[in-house]
Amino acid sequence: MKKIIVIAALAAGMGSFGSAAAAGDVAAGKAKAGVCVACHGAAGISPNALWPNLAGQHADYMVKQLKAFKAGTRKDPLMSPQAAQLSDQDMENLAAYFASLK
Repeated sequence: MKKIIVIAALAAGMGSFGSAAAAGDVAAGKAKAGVCVACHGAAGISPNALWPNLAGQHADYMVKQLKAFKAGTRKDPLMSPQAAQLSDQDMENLAAYFASLK
C-alpha cells in the first residue's frame, strides 16, 4: 500500500512539474505577437477563415505546431518562415499568450 501511495505522489509531482516547465511568459508572448496578429487577429480571433483562431487554444498544441513548422514536418508557405525565426522560448511565450485569451 505504501508503494502505491509513493508512486501516486511521484506521478502527481511529475505532472505538475511538466506543466510548470512548459509554461511560457504571457507578457513576453504578447510583446512578440505583433507579426502573428496580422493574420490571427489582435485578440487571437482571425478575420479570415483561412487562418485559425489562436485565442484559448491549448498552449502545448500551439508549441507542437510551431515546432513542426520550424522543423519542416508541417509545411505552410506563410507559417514555416515565421516559425523558423522563433526560439523555443518564443514559442512557449506566444503559446502562453494566445492560450490566455478568451
